[in-house]
Amino acid sequence: MRSDLVSGGRLPDVELRDHAGNQRRLSDLAGGDPVCLNFYRGWWCPKEQAFFRRLVAFQDEVEVAYTRMVSISVDAPEVEAAFRAGLGARWTFLSDPDRAYQAQLGLLETTDTVHDPYVPTAFTLFPDLRIHRVYNGYWFWGRPTLEELRRDLREISREIRRDWEPPPRR
Repeated sequence: MRSDLVSGGRLPDVELRDHAGNQRRLSDLAGGDPVCLNFYRGWWCPKEQAFFRRLVAFQDEVEVAYTRMVSISVDAPEVEAAFRAGLGARWTFLSDPDRAYQAQLGLLETTDTVHDPYVPTAFTLFPDLRIHRVYNGYWFWGRPTLEELRRDLREISREIRRDWEPPPRR
């Protein structure tokens, strides 16, 4: 991974096609809210399927907490659409079949020479794509737990929401 992709660094504003084939920019998807972004191997990986089942269980909380989730792989949009639908996921999946950002970000998984996927990596991001925390998911236990994501997103929200504390009673 690039050495500047650490807490306090900034993730590039990637622009890719989504699961429906529409061109999307990460900053637009953030829309002023905290982001849970994950780069994943592909639909075929059983580790990804296990991780995504946890994320699907988490999506209701994410939606009501004014937070966004985005997932990126080298799978084609139609493959991502099928994977997303099969999971019951409602967040945006971005497709990088040309691996346009894989080398730029230093996220090529070098041990899989068949699929040439992204190395599984999760980021919690501020709305301006500043990195709060990075999780190296090459080994499954390196991926964030839902509790770690909750903690990160709470910390980001507390920092960006001026109205985090309720107003005093009049």
